[in-house]
Amino acid sequence: MLERRIVEKPWGRRHPGKDFGDLGDGRIGEIWFLPPPDDTRSPLLKFLFTSERLSIQVHPDDKVARRTGAPCGKDECWLVVTGDDDARIGVGLNRNTDHEALRAAALDGSIMDMIDWRRAHVDDFIYNPAGTIHAIGAGLTIVEVQQNCDTTYRLYDYGRERPLHLDEALEVAHLSPTRDERDCSIDPNAASELVRGPYFHLHHLVAPFDPATVANAKGMMTLLPLAGDCRVAEVSILVGQAAQFDDPNLLDLRKGARALLAWAA
Repeated sequence: MLERRIVEKPWGRRHPGKDFGDLGDGRIGEIWFLPPPDDTRSPLLKFLFTSERLSIQVHPDDKVARRTGAPCGKDECWLVVTGDDDARIGVGLNRNTDHEALRAAALDGSIMDMIDWRRAHVDDFIYNPAGTIHAIGAGLTIVEVQQNCDTTYRLYDYGRERPLHLDEALEVAHLSPTRDERDCSIDPNAASELVRGPYFHLHHLVAPFDPATVANAKGMMTLLPLAGDCRVAEVSILVGQAAQFDDPNLLDLRKGARALLAWAA
């Protein structure tokens, strides 16, 4: 079983759900499932819980991140688990811009009107390559799978008293609209490959599970249950937990179960 890290955020939610246990009375924004300290390659999986909008932000690629001393950049992807009827996510820009205009918009708040805000539906899957300006709206529970790096550059934070990183963000941000070919709506009753590199692999699994569907997996795999009875070596892994293992034959999904399975490319 992977260690959990509970992270409070100003945009987090009190009591995010019974599946996650008693987390106290704080505003819980994230639950991280931490690979062992000596495992720097496995992707990092998180649950995110939002009661307010997250900052408008962007992440660096490997080249820029390593120049600043980080181990890698940050490609990431989201799976919408629950969402309010009017929940939105912002992915990329809705028009072309330039560095000067983007800086001015970040400073006066009009960047809000430059974001491509999309309606968020349960089982929407969105891939954000490094450099994609993005934001997550209120009223959502999301699973995030990412490169194992926490470098984030904020462009706008709705007046919260947290630092912005305009110079760093403008260096890496894509200045035109972004649509990734991996974006889709997942069929909750069908297994599917969601990501095939270059930084990590990600599969959506449903019962009954056939190990042959992930025969290309190498090294340590991380299982994150979404529903039902998921087992590794006959040990039940519940929603709100995650487990790491190295043999897909150890995995068993009982009737009605579904999960995400991730491993390093």
